[in-house]
Amino acid sequence: MAGDAPTATYANLNRHLPVNRGNRVRTFLNAALLLVDGFMLCLAFALAYQARATLPFFSMPDVQPDFLLYIPTLLLHIAVIMFILFFSRLYHLPRAVSRIDNARRLIGVVTVGSLMVFGIQAILFNNTIFEVDYPRSLLFYVWVFSSAFLITGRELHQNLRYFLRRRGIGLDNLIVVGNGKIAREIIRKIAANPALGYKSVGVVVNGKTRTSGSIGSLPVVGIYHDLPALIDRCSIDQIIIALPEPQRAELVQLITLCQRGRVDIKIYPDMFAYMAGDLSVDDLGGTPLLTVRDIALRGWRLTLKRGLDFAGALIGLIFLSPLMLLTAILVRRESPGPVFYTQERMGLDGRPFNMVKFRTMRIDAEAHGPGWTVKDDPRVTRLGRWMRKTNWDEIPQLMNVLAGEMSLVGPRPERPVYVLEFRDKIPRYMERHREKAGMTGWAQVNGLRGDTSIEERTDFDLWYVENWSLWLDIKIIIRTVWNTVMKQNKNAY
Repeated sequence: MAGDAPTATYANLNRHLPVNRGNRVRTFLNAALLLVDGFMLCLAFALAYQARATLPFFSMPDVQPDFLLYIPTLLLHIAVIMFILFFSRLYHLPRAVSRIDNARRLIGVVTVGSLMVFGIQAILFNNTIFEVDYPRSLLFYVWVFSSAFLITGRELHQNLRYFLRRRGIGLDNLIVVGNGKIAREIIRKIAANPALGYKSVGVVVNGKTRTSGSIGSLPVVGIYHDLPALIDRCSIDQIIIALPEPQRAELVQLITLCQRGRVDIKIYPDMFAYMAGDLSVDDLGGTPLLTVRDIALRGWRLTLKRGLDFAGALIGLIFLSPLMLLTAILVRRESPGPVFYTQERMGLDGRPFNMVKFRTMRIDAEAHGPGWTVKDDPRVTRLGRWMRKTNWDEIPQLMNVLAGEMSLVGPRPERPVYVLEFRDKIPRYMERHREKAGMTGWAQVNGLRGDTSIEERTDFDLWYVENWSLWLDIKIIIRTVWNTVMKQNKNAY
């Protein structure tokens, strides 16, 4: 029963119980975020006022009203935008947040807020002592600076959170429930990402299968019935239930045992691992139905993606053509042979096509048959090694994209010889061919490029195929450019 005494495994926790100061730190960080947002919006408005008087992008005013006259508009600007931020749940601090997604949301909030202020101040302050001209040029500068400064302030605040977490300050005490592959993977990811802010107390397992030892790097601290006592004794903030295909009765039992105090309960959605996608709720005469598989790119979605591919490839080829010509000259000077290297790959629906790249190896590189490139591979030229590190060798694939054989974003295409090998070893491998192959992809921007796990790459590719959106493509392209400019892939040989 839930009130039974804890097991012997858990009885020795007293000497290293984590001290829970997370609530106080979270309160401090939430208050700090409010102050940061208010300060950044105030600073942005002040700089926008100066920019209107000094920058030549718009006609500069002969006489600009005194800044003090804009104080009511400034206060309204801060209040409206912070109000929208609150109701957009942007004061709810997630464990980890994509910088690109965060910037997109903030720009959207500032855009709506700035337009609302423009209209509200004209209504509220008309024919009052606070009436002052709020020209469109000032509105534009306020929008630009507010967006930039709000994003910067949020980035600084996020870095402060991560800094504190890496030093063990403000962590949430966590228990993982489970003893299988999923639990081990979650434990590994938490251990590898201290910025997530978890202090892992241990693992709770089903007493019928195991009551001692460890799972991954965490000790087993009890069985299901120990959860209420563990939550109270260790001041647990979060429970992650990581069970493969749990039975409904088992989940209900665990959730009931965990419902104490302010504990957050998270469940790994293994049941949706094979039917992922954008979840939506439909209505059938008052009966809710969960849509879990509506993923095919067709109709307007297909047209939208093809439009992005065509425009991106055309613009890329036009602007990069001088650098491509220079690369072609350098390739020929360093190593005899053709400038481009074409190779048969498998794309949409498993259909083969010839993928184009700058040649990075000697022309006799595959004299003894195809093989993976390894570190310090003698077949790779000096220029080729640099091109592989920076992905520059893949720029000619813009021609494949323009021709409709590839997409800017999608699962990376493999050679037919490897596809035949992987499809027999990796479950659902061929499902990644339901969309066009891409120059870059979700797996690549998450570090799975070169000599990395094919199984893990396949999981990321399938997630992309089943969760496609235009914004996801744009985000992957931005992250690809950022990773190329700011980082070097250690797995790219």
